[in-house]
Amino acid sequence: MEIMRFPSPLITGTLIQRYKRFLADVQLPNGTTVIAHCTNTGSMTGCKTPGSPVCISRCDNPGRRLAYTWEMIRINGGWVGINTMHPNRLVAEGIETGALRELQGYGSIRREVYTRQETRLDICLQGTRGLCFVEVKNVTLAIDGTAAFPDAVSARGTKHLKELIRLKRKGHRTAVVFVIQREDCNGFRPADEIDQEYGRWLRRAARAGVEVLPYQASVTPEEIVLTTRLGMNWT
Repeated sequence: MEIMRFPSPLITGTLIQRYKRFLADVQLPNGTTVIAHCTNTGSMTGCKTPGSPVCISRCDNPGRRLAYTWEMIRINGGWVGINTMHPNRLVAEGIETGALRELQGYGSIRREVYTRQETRLDICLQGTRGLCFVEVKNVTLAIDGTAAFPDAVSARGTKHLKELIRLKRKGHRTAVVFVIQREDCNGFRPADEIDQEYGRWLRRAARAGVEVLPYQASVTPEEIVLTTRLGMNWT
């Protein structure tokens, strides 16, 4: 189990709107409206309903254009983490601490590794077993109780799958970790109805030996915790 604790208490508010992909208007309990940065570039289907309770963080760095960052939204009585910056850290630290048992046995870990020009993967592990390349994806979409990815057509995601297949064929170990930042799902599947091409390549990657690891996270205003590996639903 890997835990990421927020360094300072989050601020609660109400979502007014998400717009221009990177911005969200949030009304605070005192009636003030602030603009929060949205790190999630996807469609955020089901995770941007105006009037929903949200949590935002504040950074006092004067060099930042926006002091607030949108962290999570309340859906069906539970919190859903929408900050795409956290999964990479959770997975990297989970590997280092042994929480992700499937990715143990390596002596070093590097992040943001270029495998060829204009192609970068999130993590590279190296040890006596050789190299292991890992790509991490944040999941917020739920369809009928099943977590699904992606929530928008993702040419970049498909590109990463093709690269993992290429590296696997060169003899390296490869994996894609889906971090599901919500607890109201009992499985994971590719969102074929949104991006059929991604689903096709995820299945091809699995057949080629790329490991598909969907991990659920418990999300609260205090911390995000990797908890359970979910089962795959390929149908």
